Amino acid sequence: MESSGRNGVSGVLFSLSLLCVILDLQLDGVLGATPVEIEQHLEMGRKLLAAGQLAEALSHYHSAVEGDSKNYLTYYKRAAVLLAMGKSKSALPDLTKAIQLKPDFLAARLQRGNILLKQGSTQEAMEDFEAVLQRSPEQEEAQDQLTRTIELEELWEEAHAAHHRGDYSSTITVLERVIEISPWDPASRELRADCFIRLGDPQKAIQDLTPATRLRNDNRAAFLKLSLLHYSLGEHRESLNHIRECLRLDQDDKECFGHYKQVKKLSKQLDVAEELIQSERYQEAIDKYGSVMKTEPQIQYYTNLAKARICFCLVKIKEAHEAIDVCSEAHQRDPRNAQILRDRAEAFILNQDYDKAVEDYQEAREFDADSIEIREGLDRAQKLLKLSRKRDYYKILGVNRSANKQEIIKAYRKLAQQWHPDNFQAEADKKEAEKRFIDIASAKEVLTDPEMRQKFDAGEDPLDPENQQGGGQGGHAWPFHFNPFESGGNFHFKFQYN
Repeated sequence: MESSGRNGVSGVLFSLSLLCVILDLQLDGVLGATPVEIEQHLEMGRKLLAAGQLAEALSHYHSAVEGDSKNYLTYYKRAAVLLAMGKSKSALPDLTKAIQLKPDFLAARLQRGNILLKQGSTQEAMEDFEAVLQRSPEQEEAQDQLTRTIELEELWEEAHAAHHRGDYSSTITVLERVIEISPWDPASRELRADCFIRLGDPQKAIQDLTPATRLRNDNRAAFLKLSLLHYSLGEHRESLNHIRECLRLDQDDKECFGHYKQVKKLSKQLDVAEELIQSERYQEAIDKYGSVMKTEPQIQYYTNLAKARICFCLVKIKEAHEAIDVCSEAHQRDPRNAQILRDRAEAFILNQDYDKAVEDYQEAREFDADSIEIREGLDRAQKLLKLSRKRDYYKILGVNRSANKQEIIKAYRKLAQQWHPDNFQAEADKKEAEKRFIDIASAKEVLTDPEMRQKFDAGEDPLDPENQQGGGQGGHAWPFHFNPFESGGNFHFKFQYN
């Protein structure tokens, strides 16, 4: 029995050993490659590289490296493709591997030194250039690059000294040369961005920080700065995009998460406020923009925007006096904003201050000469001003331009009773009353007729004979062609209240 057991164990062990051998052979068939196959991959890689088909060439070089991981040339050639694709970070490990396999491979050392110099790694770059010159003292490119490396170190010292003493303009000037030598160094761009921020030029700081985010594997600090800069400029959507990138790198980053919550809240409020305006829910939009100012009271852009949009909404709901106050404050905050001037002009029209409306529209046109809306608004305001110097039907009845038909009829009844000629005895008073009564009746006729009122609101007097075609025909010019008080003493007025 014992012998039988030992034989069984031996059989199992033999079977396992045989299985391992088979698996090894299968793996060799999958992972390994013959010299001929490797050469074919290298040749195809070369042809595809020459044809500019970089991705396809890279695939063949991957296969060549997997087939022979001890061949320094395959690593070097793959690095060349990666560099042609603009992937210098990925090329560095291949160049390093090629140098490890062949320490005297000067072409790889020179190429690696060039990449390290562009990345701003001066010490490592210097070692590569010196290694090349040690074996080949007359190598011109290595000599030139070593000189540039030494210059770069000196420039960095000069830039840091200027920055330390607060001379940010000089720092920027020095860093221009630094970036020319090492364009892939994020530190130089970040320092120059800091100088731009201190000099009050956030847009240029953004131009430096944007590429800096791609030059480090984990550049949360740059993403946070970018987000803060966009936020300060009122570009809340861009700010939100950048702060999300920071959180993708580390969702637990406290600074990024804190700023993310603020930007997200404000961005949502702004979007909702504009949606409310688009839906013509102006009072709700006013309330939402009030929330915007509470959410972000520190950055002037958002308060300015909120005031401007509230000004617009107040005009839409015809709150003339409040609109004028808010629009005036918004104009003080942003004097060159043509839209604010347009809205205040409309508020002045609502308040029947036509001369001020004309002034605002004229000023708005200076800032936006191509706006058809402003040009048409100015034309309308000028017509209303001209008309107001003749007679204003709203003023005659003592009602606002936003008055509805019921309010107009009520005002008409009151004034008609007050100025009815039968209420006066003296001839002079009676004639004055007749004149006033005709004006009151004219005002009621125009303002209770939608078509005539629309013409009047556009700056045209529909009862002015100059505006009547066909000698005043059309049924609306009777006050100028018929005076009931001149038809005899037996005429009596009958009030029409509908």
